[in-house]
Amino acid sequence: MAGTPQDLGTERIGKLLLRYAVPAIIAMASMSLYNIIDSVFIGHAEGGGAMALAGLAIAMPLMNILAAFGSMVGIGAAATVSINLGEGKRERTFHILGNQVMLNLIIGGTLTALSLLFLDDILVVFGASVQTLPPAREFMQVIFAGCVVNHLFWGFNETMRASGYPRRAMGLMLLTVVLTCAFNALFLFVFKWGVRGSAFATVLSQAVALGFSIVHFASSKSFLHFRRGIFNLRRRMVGKIISIGVAPFLVNFCASIVVVFVNRALAVNGGDLYSGGYGVMNRVVMLFIMICAGLNQGMQPIVGFNYGARNFGRVVKALRMTIFCAVGVMTVAFVAGEVFPEWIARLFVKRSDPLADQLVVISALAMRLVMMIFPIVGFQIVTTNFFQYIGKAQKAIWLSMTRQLLFLVPLLLTLPRVMGATGVWISFPIADAFASALAAVLLWGQLREFRRVEF
Repeated sequence: MAGTPQDLGTERIGKLLLRYAVPAIIAMASMSLYNIIDSVFIGHAEGGGAMALAGLAIAMPLMNILAAFGSMVGIGAAATVSINLGEGKRERTFHILGNQVMLNLIIGGTLTALSLLFLDDILVVFGASVQTLPPAREFMQVIFAGCVVNHLFWGFNETMRASGYPRRAMGLMLLTVVLTCAFNALFLFVFKWGVRGSAFATVLSQAVALGFSIVHFASSKSFLHFRRGIFNLRRRMVGKIISIGVAPFLVNFCASIVVVFVNRALAVNGGDLYSGGYGVMNRVVMLFIMICAGLNQGMQPIVGFNYGARNFGRVVKALRMTIFCAVGVMTVAFVAGEVFPEWIARLFVKRSDPLADQLVVISALAMRLVMMIFPIVGFQIVTTNFFQYIGKAQKAIWLSMTRQLLFLVPLLLTLPRVMGATGVWISFPIADAFASALAAVLLWGQLREFRRVEF
């Protein structure tokens, strides 16, 4: 182990953030790059193309809802582990691990059963058309079947990082990326399984990485590991995990609902090809957001431990460093989206596709408009997660809900009626501006509270 969780209270903040954030950034960016490569594979494969990408864009919010349930348990458990370690309650962390496993099994199994029964109906509600329903169905049937694998893998990865193994967590994430790309090439271009083959690649790679995660937690040499008697659900512990994890759940869930509004607005004001353009833009945007997510994951054990130990000066210093880095990342995103959008969009489609030029134009405009105020979005992302990591779930939920539902959804319902598809794209930066202002107000109040407690 590169260090122990106790180092979180004594080591220099910059060094800690480097230790914990860099592996997380590499892992999260790699996963986002996988999603980009996955789309590129589908866009160039036999039976793929622009319409397959549009079908994948319809399926994405449903896939993200699955991830929302997984992140609720995984992030909630990881934050609870960090806070308990900061309070010196190591014994409780073993039971948190056991409760996390049981919650993932129960929730993942339930989602698989229910979703496969009503998949077509759900996809139609999410905006699938006659053309986009078949590829969306083929992809999600496999993803739903592997729901338990997905939830267990992501949950273990979060807890592994929080318990002092950021590099190992990164290594397993990178393993899934490498395996997924390899399986994608095999299943799409050799076996020619189409969109379904891409979904199989995702589930199979996560299953392999899950096996290694289980080996880690089964070893008594690991700081946090399986023990007898830890798998009995405890009501208070489950409540704590979910109360903290509900914030990232709502972020992902609300984001998925927003995509439904986006796809429906685009269907009225453009058609399936505009959904494909949104899918391309969203893949690029998510690369930078996932890098910020890696920064947040690096901040999480530092903030959680020191908040539990009431070292508020270290909490604030870690927050400031993370915000500075996130703003830098999103500034790079802004430059890429404003200067190189056509070049980026070209990567997703084969030139022989008769719809390629149209998809590139749509995707490029989407990137330019959606990413126009991205530098301040980095601040908003970090602040929302910060409240979650210090156990202030209500503030994190409020920030998440207002950005998605209070600001963005009303804009999506009104602006497209006046501006067409452009109104869809311009809704995002307007909502981000309001959400960032609200985040600044709430953060200012929290920092004042820290100062009152310290002095």
